[in-house]
Amino acid sequence: MPAPCNDWWRGGVIYQVYPRSFFDSNGDGVGDLPGVLAKLDYIASLNVDAIWLSPFFTSPMKDFGYDVADYRNVDPLFGNLADFDALIAAAHARGLKIIIDQVLNHSSDQHPWFAESRSSRSNHKADWYVWADPKPDGSVPNNWLSVFGGPAWTWDSRRKQYYLHNFLSSQPDLNFHCEAVQQQLLDDMAFWLERGVDGFRLDAANFYFHDAALRDNPANSDIKEGGIGVRADNPYAYQRHVYDKTQPENIGFLRKVRSLLDRYPGSTTVAEIGCDHSLRTMAAYTAGGNTLHMAYSFDLLTEQCSPEFLHHTIASIEGELSDGWPCWSVGNHDVVRVLSRWAQAGQTAPDSERGRVLMALLLSLRGSVCLYQGEELGLPEAQVAYQDLVDPYGIAFWPEFKGRDGCRTPMPWQHDSAQAGFTTGKPWLPVSEAQQALAVDVQEQDEHSLLNTYRAFLAWRRQQPVLIEGSIRLWHADQHLLVFERRHADEAWLCLFNLGTAAQTYSLPVMVEPLERVPAASADFQGGRVHLAVNSFGYARLLG
Repeated sequence: MPAPCNDWWRGGVIYQVYPRSFFDSNGDGVGDLPGVLAKLDYIASLNVDAIWLSPFFTSPMKDFGYDVADYRNVDPLFGNLADFDALIAAAHARGLKIIIDQVLNHSSDQHPWFAESRSSRSNHKADWYVWADPKPDGSVPNNWLSVFGGPAWTWDSRRKQYYLHNFLSSQPDLNFHCEAVQQQLLDDMAFWLERGVDGFRLDAANFYFHDAALRDNPANSDIKEGGIGVRADNPYAYQRHVYDKTQPENIGFLRKVRSLLDRYPGSTTVAEIGCDHSLRTMAAYTAGGNTLHMAYSFDLLTEQCSPEFLHHTIASIEGELSDGWPCWSVGNHDVVRVLSRWAQAGQTAPDSERGRVLMALLLSLRGSVCLYQGEELGLPEAQVAYQDLVDPYGIAFWPEFKGRDGCRTPMPWQHDSAQAGFTTGKPWLPVSEAQQALAVDVQEQDEHSLLNTYRAFLAWRRQQPVLIEGSIRLWHADQHLLVFERRHADEAWLCLFNLGTAAQTYSLPVMVEPLERVPAASADFQGGRVHLAVNSFGYARLLG
């Protein structure tokens, strides 16, 4: 049975909607909140528990909503507060929770707070952002770098000081050492809780505090690892980010967030963690029952997907978390789509069988799950021409890195309609022809499609306490197979996945009873062995 209402998030499945690209209700080429409302029945049909809405707040859209200019309003591009209230009511009527993005580390430089802060060194919000004097030679205060490339400091001639921005220069960092900033952000979160939201996805949650002494970061001896999924051609990877983020003071603020949410039973938090020791940070940020409810890292948002790598990642998380709770994700709005990133070796076209085994694996891990819109369709990464790019990150690092536009192209609803049924106007990003062939209307007519497999598997999973609440114990990993055990009360299952390039036979060390009627499972259990074709999976009940 599903988890109790107040703990719905524990083992829950959260469907991420990137509103700009989901469905456009008014023909301006950009998806909006009424568009999400129009497609709620579709989302409910997936048998997920919640929707995570990427930012829809008032914004100049330099980073497409992750630069907030008003934390308590809807940007007219997406609708208005009445549209949001209607969406909340309609989602709740369908048994769906609503989680909204909270971008607390930084605001837009168009926010009134920043306009006041930069006006002088003595105004009421003078210390709401991170300001620092130049070095005697006029250079930047220290060696900190922006995730998007270049120094993390920009000069402001009014204050004759630099301000910190871990991301774009138009995204100045808020100063969490200022208690008034913390309280303001908590009040803004309470505003949305009062409107009925069921929780928050906390963007860049380990970035909130910086080292007050502004000490230089040390060099990174392993340039291959940038600590937040950045590539080796980004100078950000050249440092170990010891002082610009993941500071110990962060825990105190997260406890304040948890205290706020505890006043709203059933609400939850899921934090994005990006740092050099992400698993350790996940553990610290979700431990003790008085910090965050759950967190996810970039560990499965990489190119690596071998069974050995997955085994190591799961073991590392289980070893670190203690009483914390993980949230798993293999795709989102910031990374190449999983069916392109984790494609079968030698594969050149989307493979629904690959999509099925990755679906089953993700939904069989201990923890909660975030699914990114379009994963249920098996969408590959879209190829976006340079002249059509809008992502500043991709424009800055082209051609080695093409940015995030390829995973943000419009959702394909109809295979034979202009713009795939996403809009009647010109879409903000081009519709992908490869994705249009996998449109919702095509897959809904095929009972064996990946979309209908997701629906069936998620409906089945809802009835399995072993997968929702159970513990996990790793059994085996090699270049092809990943095998682990899930256990709840007196029920224990063996879960087997062939992620390799050849069929495999696994010798079972114990007696098992194959589970029947598991959607899309095709492992062949014969006596003391199980045969798994490429991209197949299966489950068996452990006996004795």
